[in-house]
Amino acid sequence: MKMNEKGQMVAPATCRMTAEDFENKGGTSVYWLGGGGAMINCQGTIIMIDPVLEGFDMPLLIDIPILPQEVPEVDAILVSHSDSDHYSRATCKNLKSVCNAYHTTLYVASLMKEECDIDGNGHDIADHIQVGEIDIELTPADHAWQRLFESYNYRVWEDRECCGFYLRTRDAKIWYVGDSRLMECQLRMDPPDVILFDFSDNYVHIGLENAYKLANTYPDTKLLLIHWGTIDAPNEKAFNGNPQNIFDHVVNPERIIVLAPGQEYKIR
Repeated sequence: MKMNEKGQMVAPATCRMTAEDFENKGGTSVYWLGGGGAMINCQGTIIMIDPVLEGFDMPLLIDIPILPQEVPEVDAILVSHSDSDHYSRATCKNLKSVCNAYHTTLYVASLMKEECDIDGNGHDIADHIQVGEIDIELTPADHAWQRLFESYNYRVWEDRECCGFYLRTRDAKIWYVGDSRLMECQLRMDPPDVILFDFSDNYVHIGLENAYKLANTYPDTKLLLIHWGTIDAPNEKAFNGNPQNIFDHVVNPERIIVLAPGQEYKIR
């Protein structure tokens, strides 16, 4: 990890992903795609969560680990909410030929149809999705930041339009919390093996004190850090988490995983 001249913590140098990362390796691996994106390879079943492989609307601090035209096949893409750093219209459109299914909230599914001509599968909170042998549950998230701004009052923003995803594979439980303020129900989950962990110190994200609270509620869970070190926006706290804060304030800090974009983490 390093800090640049603007005071931003920058992710380690990108590991370029190849077709080999999509093959059946006999277990479950997680890859950070940069920003809030991740890929899970469970014995050759490929799930991408909030992939933004092109079309960022902000300058980047990293190289993207893989481009849409390099992706051989995806069993499902999961999209947690409509913000452009999670729902990439360009990425979703350009993966249509290799993606078997799109799963998201009901609202984002309607956007996919309208904007990208994608027949996304819309779900409600607590719904379950089956992709191969992977069970995926939509978990609650509190991220309707639009309610705070009068200019967004052209529609009603519902809580269920944002979500997280809890994946149960043959050999691991992986929780993508999503962009969210801390919710009481998030402290009563079936303890996962890995949390894809956003620690943004931001009023519409979890905030640092609540990030510590969530992490210490699950003291044996691996914390794979995401949503940091990617976007060149030094004045935006949502993109500028410092991993050292997590090391200094959670129990069992040896469980913290700092990956480079595109780097594989094998769940054991």
